[in-house]
Amino acid sequence: MLISSPCVVSLTWRLQDTLGHLIDELAEPVEFFYGGDDLLAKVEEVIDGQQAGFETQLQLEPEHAFGDYNPELVFFEERGIFPEHIEPGMQFDGLPEGATTQGMPNNVIYTITEIYETHVVLDGNHPLAGIALRLSLKVTDVRAASGEEIEQGSVGQPAFTVMNPAPAGSQLH
Repeated sequence: MLISSPCVVSLTWRLQDTLGHLIDELAEPVEFFYGGDDLLAKVEEVIDGQQAGFETQLQLEPEHAFGDYNPELVFFEERGIFPEHIEPGMQFDGLPEGATTQGMPNNVIYTITEIYETHVVLDGNHPLAGIALRLSLKVTDVRAASGEEIEQGSVGQPAFTVMNPAPAGSQLH
């Protein structure tokens, strides 16, 4: 079966930065919905019309992966609105309850990057924003999507989510 929308593809891959540092590896095949939100547009473009057994290597620039790093998504919040036990690397889906910062999007995942006595630094950029990536992937299987998968536009959780929107009132270029 050739890859065309909508279908389900099983992939393995190795994701590295341009220096060759391993970021992620799928050694066992994982299913993704092709024609929805499960895969990056550039990945879908490359595997379109291919079939099981297809292998390729991609260079993904930030604009084709997780977006450019946006310093406007880094800000301070009062330490008091966070639970007592927090540490760098913890993430919050949206702004923490009681957040005082105005104009920050509430539909991103924020990562705690630094903790001080009176405030916490939050970063709404995707951890891979601004980074060029190398992706080696292999299509191990292709199958027709079920009605439910087509309706949902996914077989589960997207593999790649771009979490780099502009703050309210600004524009990305």
